[in-house]
Amino acid sequence: MSPPRALARLQFHAGFTLDDAVDVVGYYHHLGVSHLYASPILRARAGSTHGYDVVDCHEVNPEIGGEDALRRLVAALRAHGMGLVLDIVPNHMGVGVENAWWMDVLRHGRESRYAGYFDIEWQAPDPLLRNRLLLPILGAGYAATLREGHLRLARRRDRWMLRVYDDHLPISPASEAALGDDAATVHDPSTDAGRAALHALVERQHYRLSFWKLASDMVNYRRFFDINELAGLRIERTAVFEDTHRTIFRLYAEGLIDGVRCDHVDGLADPRRYCRQLRHRLDRLRVQRPAQAPRDTAYLVVEKILATDESLRLDWRTDGTTGYEFMDQVSAVLHDAAGEGPLTELWRNLTGEGADFATQAVRARRQILVDSFESELDRTARALFAAARADVVTRDVSLAAIRRVLVELLVHFPVYRTYAGGAGRDAYDDAVFARAVEGALRTIRLEDVDLLHLVAGWLGGEAPRALPPGPVRRARERAIAVFQQATSPVAAKAVEDTAGYRYGRLLSRNEVGVDAASLAISADAFHRCCAERAASLPHTLLATATHDHKRGEDLRARLAVLSEVAGRWVVTVERWRVRHAGFRQRTDDGRIAPSAADELMLYQMLVGAWPLDLAPDDEEGVERFATRIAAWQRKALREAKRWTRWTSPNEPYEDGCEDFLRSLLSSAAAAELSAFAGYIAVPGAANGLAQTALRLTTPGVPDLYQGTDYWDFSLVDPDNRRPVDFLARAASLDRDASPADALASWRDGAVKQAVVGRLLRLRRDHPELFARGTYRPLAASGPAADHVLAFVREHRGQKLVVAVARHTAEWLGGSDAPSIPADRWAGTSLALPAGHWRDVFGADRSHGGECAMAGLMGELPVAAWFAGKT
Repeated sequence: MSPPRALARLQFHAGFTLDDAVDVVGYYHHLGVSHLYASPILRARAGSTHGYDVVDCHEVNPEIGGEDALRRLVAALRAHGMGLVLDIVPNHMGVGVENAWWMDVLRHGRESRYAGYFDIEWQAPDPLLRNRLLLPILGAGYAATLREGHLRLARRRDRWMLRVYDDHLPISPASEAALGDDAATVHDPSTDAGRAALHALVERQHYRLSFWKLASDMVNYRRFFDINELAGLRIERTAVFEDTHRTIFRLYAEGLIDGVRCDHVDGLADPRRYCRQLRHRLDRLRVQRPAQAPRDTAYLVVEKILATDESLRLDWRTDGTTGYEFMDQVSAVLHDAAGEGPLTELWRNLTGEGADFATQAVRARRQILVDSFESELDRTARALFAAARADVVTRDVSLAAIRRVLVELLVHFPVYRTYAGGAGRDAYDDAVFARAVEGALRTIRLEDVDLLHLVAGWLGGEAPRALPPGPVRRARERAIAVFQQATSPVAAKAVEDTAGYRYGRLLSRNEVGVDAASLAISADAFHRCCAERAASLPHTLLATATHDHKRGEDLRARLAVLSEVAGRWVVTVERWRVRHAGFRQRTDDGRIAPSAADELMLYQMLVGAWPLDLAPDDEEGVERFATRIAAWQRKALREAKRWTRWTSPNEPYEDGCEDFLRSLLSSAAAAELSAFAGYIAVPGAANGLAQTALRLTTPGVPDLYQGTDYWDFSLVDPDNRRPVDFLARAASLDRDASPADALASWRDGAVKQAVVGRLLRLRRDHPELFARGTYRPLAASGPAADHVLAFVREHRGQKLVVAVARHTAEWLGGSDAPSIPADRWAGTSLALPAGHWRDVFGADRSHGGECAMAGLMGELPVAAWFAGKT
């Protein structure tokens, strides 16, 4: 059962438990899935809806049923011949009172046995933080919090603790030993003397309490991005690796899981070492697995954002990534490059913003460094400064100069991170640094040019291993590790969570792992990507929807149609801008809400996400839709960080934007929005089916995110984690209608499910064809050849030809169903290799050779034909 044939991702939380998953195992088995793919299941913070804030690595989360429920789920899976792949979080933990390791560090400081588990800078330059941990948990300034009585000494479980709001923090053993029975009275914050005594007690602890907004400037532990409640782990330490993975390894050894997906691998000090270490440990545990569990090699993939020209290192010994690069490629090949000019011009004319996406990303990086990562910037600068001070040749380099150089390198860094180690950088990373240095040279002070090249050398251009053992070598290695852990969160927050919400040329290309500067790729480019994947990482995941996506897969597929009808879209938006001017508001600070950029992005979201069954006069339905869009809009405005942000919400601007939205949807404008959404809905559905077919048949292992077996018009989280109607899905699957028959009621999503089910069952019947089959492009001929993307997979006499239609707006725009009339294919054909072919989606048969596209496709925008042993 290795590698998996297809994964189905489920998000576990108190509202959908492991026992709830037992009830859907039969459905996924019937659909053709081989493995469930679970979000993190170790104990997380109470009420967590995602599981990435693990607080106890040794326990299966009781909120989702605990280990007993896990065993029930695995028993159900094994009964159906299925397995389980588990999402794990090696980079960080949720911290707070629920994390016993963190509480032990607060109580004992550097003497805690867990002090080395967390990535804490105990020797911070601030004297107030030396050998202390900054806790940015106060809702206001420290003095006000103390004065208002939110800090007090309290007795809890026979121990004195510091009560902070409703939480209780430990105090050091020495402090506790000095307290008498009247300690609460002596430290009463309602009196001047009590406040002074309480303050003196707080100052003697191994932590320093502060206002939460100080974290970005002062925090001395590595965070996950800029989230104070998620603290980085020193997973590169063997003891930490073993302790945090103890339960994972036990679950694997006992046959309860069959593989892992490693979250945020770029946050680790040494991803290569970690992945190889993990693979080694899993390989050693295989012999302990029970007879009923597969003893094949564990499935191992990593969450990694790859640049367009970047490949996952094969020496990491993983099966691949979680599939963001495929999400980018399959989206881009369904976009029309002809729309780039008109869409870019519309964006620039309406917004007055001439900067392209790359420029927006650079600006966002510069802002993010100041707004969110000052402490991380200082930490990295100090590591480089230590490297300079360690060598007598560079002892006169100043910290301020290093910081200036570092800023420019980070601002212009073109990828998420590099992977230099003791041997220095490889050729790819050298090219990355060359691009970063080239960008930095355009903006750096002339006096810092020499230092820029020097710093680039310290960061892996010169191999530390070539230096003699000693302080210089250690300082260089430390600087490399700290720098490489800094680039990834800066990139993610700047590109995904800032520039991606600022640049609105076409939102279907603003997605995790996607370069929004690239609107489309050719069919040939897509084929090259597939062939490379087949040759290098044939078992990598293929995703088109994830728990982190910004827009649902079918929402993006519908918005892609705008690249085909760009002229019509431009005219429509310009008309709407004039007609809806009266809905805009001027806020107290003189700003117009929404701005032109925010208005244009809102229009895209409204026509892209408009529900297929929503009539504009359905007041209740429109209200539900408005509420969902309003939640997206408020989050998008804050992520963009232009007129408002999470740390300083500009509520008048946000409210003005929401009022504009609701005015649109409560006026005649709703009918126009609905009409345009209807015009692009059918070619968008054709795109959605094409995207689905390509994910299920090109080289790799398809990942089916929960609920996306029907149409997926979800928005960014938490909207994309809404409950799934599995009963409706099971009922339509039981009817077993062919995709062609399901076209009549295509709006309910059953046609997509029919395509998914038939292709997954084909994968189940012929696993080797998909796991090992070659990939070869096929070229159609005739007047509509450019509308065809086709290829053949082949392995030991088995063959599969897949063809999908693309750029169908001129055929399907405004029509009733994603059914392509036969006359559109007139004169266009595709040559099938020799063989006895059967239609995977119907009952037709063919002997191969030159076949008319109308015959191959039937009414559908997708076709799959199989030949060979059954």
